[in-house]
Amino acid sequence: MKVIVEADGGSRGNPGPAGFGCVVWADDHATVLAEHKQAIGVTTNNVAEYRGLIAGLEEARRLGADEVSVRMDSKLVVEQMAGRWKVKHPAMAELHQQARALASTFHVVSFSWIPRERNSHADRLANEAMDAAAAGSDPTASGPAPEVRRAADPPPDAVAVPPSTWTGNAGGPTRLLLLRHGQTALSRQRRYSGRGNPELTDVGRRQAADAARYLSGKGGISAVVTSPLQRAYDTAAAAAGALGLPVQVDDDLIETDFGEWEGLTFLEAAQRQPDLHGRWLRDTSLPAPGGESFDEVAHRVRRARDRIVAHHGDSTVLVVSHVTPIKTLLRLALGAGASVLHRLHLDLASLSIAEFYPDDGASVRLVNDTSYLNG
Repeated sequence: MKVIVEADGGSRGNPGPAGFGCVVWADDHATVLAEHKQAIGVTTNNVAEYRGLIAGLEEARRLGADEVSVRMDSKLVVEQMAGRWKVKHPAMAELHQQARALASTFHVVSFSWIPRERNSHADRLANEAMDAAAAGSDPTASGPAPEVRRAADPPPDAVAVPPSTWTGNAGGPTRLLLLRHGQTALSRQRRYSGRGNPELTDVGRRQAADAARYLSGKGGISAVVTSPLQRAYDTAAAAAGALGLPVQVDDDLIETDFGEWEGLTFLEAAQRQPDLHGRWLRDTSLPAPGGESFDEVAHRVRRARDRIVAHHGDSTVLVVSHVTPIKTLLRLALGAGASVLHRLHLDLASLSIAEFYPDDGASVRLVNDTSYLNG
């Protein structure tokens, strides 16, 4: 599916109260498929513009687009994303890296500059968001919020981090390094991939090797636990081999059973059963047809978490799994509601870190780090 993404952002004062807006159009530029706006506190115009771009790309991916034409009136963002201008400011470098990672998930993506008058829809949304920022409210429009981003400067020893002290958590935590498996043919096509068992592609095997190399260089990992599905097991085996550890399989870390939607794209499933698909996205107790609900996934993932924490105590464990189980573990650590399942984004072979303390405290240290992947 081809779409057009238009995005804008700004601040009242630069830096000042800031917000962004984005809109996804059908390829004919006549039908709005999605739009989003959000106040983002006090920051600069450039940060807000990048945040608008990131949100627009996320909306396009949620819709199942594979070809994206990005149009913005920010010459800086367009030229940097096209690779013609260098990114010098550290804050911009992080946002640029995140936007590039999102852009790389599409088969075709292009960036074009347009004058402000041709970007009026996104400009209006951004101004509404800035007005709300100045007033101290959040005008988030319909549709999911922008993805939870990695910290601006992940610590160089992100795996070997000290336990939290300012939160008041007591005792040493069980630190879970949450690694998503590498690419498969279904994930490359952005299709629902649950209990099916596709193998890693050549790219997926390289991603697993990159993750293994990174993790072995950090050390401090005492165990490797994985989902039983082949794509996760092979990703875990690469890391376990580099670490000199055995692979332990936990069946509760398996991906969601998507039932009849297995192998379909988001758009295909939504078109086939629009009412049911929409209710399934909103209601975590509703199973996919012939499959399982997100509540059922949460129940077994919590069971796996409890086993790992009880068995390994104050240590670091590599957990290799899939999108929904990893999001669920992050949700447990955050104490967040079910909506976070649709607001977190996890790339293939990405690393996140959650800590669980013996006093039932928890913290999230990292989300969606892919800095160690070599293309």
